[in-house]
Order: sequence, then C-alpha cells, then structure tokens
Amino acid sequence: MVKFVYDGTDCVFGRVASVVAKELLKGNSVDLINCEDIIVSGDKKVFAKKILQKRDMGSGGSMKGPKYPRVADRLVKRMIRGMLPRDRMKGQDAFRRLKCYIGAGDVTADEMKGAIKLTHKKPMKFSTIKEIVRILK
Repeated sequence: MVKFVYDGTDCVFGRVASVVAKELLKGNSVDLINCEDIIVSGDKKVFAKKILQKRDMGSGGSMKGPKYPRVADRLVKRMIRGMLPRDRMKGQDAFRRLKCYIGAGDVTADEMKGAIKLTHKKPMKFSTIKEIVRILK
C-alpha cells in the first residue's frame, strides 16, 4: 500500500475527486490537504442551495435524512464518498483510507514537499469550498 498526498489548492473539485477515488480503489492510502482551497465551478449560491435542499430532505429526528457537514474537510470527504461504491466492501475499505485536512493537518514536512499538485485551467466562474461552507453555516 502506497501513501499519496494531494494538494487541493486551486484544483477543480471534480478532477481532484476522481483522481483520489481511483487511487483509493487501487488500494492506496490518500491524504488530501488544503481542502478549503479546492475550487468548485459555477455559482456558489446554487451549489450551496443544492446541499441545503439535501440536508433539509430528512424529516424528524437527527438520525434521519442525508447528512451534509458544515466543515470544509468533512464536506469534501462526504462528496468524494459519492464516487466510491459504498455498498461493497472494497468501497468501504477505500473510504477508510481517505483522510482530508484543512491546511497541512497531520502531514509531515517531508510529505508536504512530495505532495502532488494537479494543474489545469481554472473555470471562468468559480468559488472555493471555504466560501461555500461560509454560506452553509
């Protein structure tokens, strides 16, 4: 099992999440740092509205309904969970090997130097996870 460290600064969420999900399904361990700086393309209000609608879907007590966290690293981890086959053992094991951090987290300085940074063109209209989380609170 190999441990990969990905840096989420200025990366489009869907592209980072698909790469991370593939590495997890291969059996590798992944640490995703700087989750609050990941970019989501489109209007932030529309994105936050979709999350709020899913959160309000559950009626009744706290045990019911879909849960969407209000913290950046947990929100990113929850959204990557949707790319894994959670109904099978391999998907559950893969999800356990994922760790998301705000800032550097528990990652050492040596691992920070070797962090993989995905580079691609930024969309014209985007917002960061930090801005979306601010709307959700």
